[in-house]
Amino acid sequence: MKYTVLALLFPAAFLSSCTSNDDQKEGSSLPIKGTWRLLSSVTVTKGQSTSVDYTRGQRMIKIINDTHFAFLKHDLRSDAAGKNNFDAGGGRYTLAGDTYTEFLEYYNDKNWEGKTFTFKVKIQNDTLLQTGVEKVEKASVDRTITEKYIRVKTQ
Repeated sequence: MKYTVLALLFPAAFLSSCTSNDDQKEGSSLPIKGTWRLLSSVTVTKGQSTSVDYTRGQRMIKIINDTHFAFLKHDLRSDAAGKNNFDAGGGRYTLAGDTYTEFLEYYNDKNWEGKTFTFKVKIQNDTLLQTGVEKVEKASVDRTITEKYIRVKTQ
């Protein structure tokens, strides 16, 4: 009897240890991995609130995998010289519960590189809400930012 129970428990334990959820970061149940399109942001600086609609005139996505994030933003219209405004960055991240921390390793403005930004995140259906503080003294930035993303569906 003792060996029968062990014979049944061992395969069950082994199989459960082999399964994983590709959308989850270790230590969190939030399905944050994937590609997200930024819809809007609200920044508050010294009590002044500014909203940006990212569905008009520009487009931004954030890509999150097991260990890293990257964001890409560009204008939808070119300037007179045929160029558009392009912005990108990325680095490592951690996710513990609803605390998402970005370690910005790459960015076109060196004042931002090497900075850590911590956010509270919430996912409802296909929507990601991210709120935190961006503070970069050399760039004179000290603000609270809330961003709203929608998951990009794979075709």
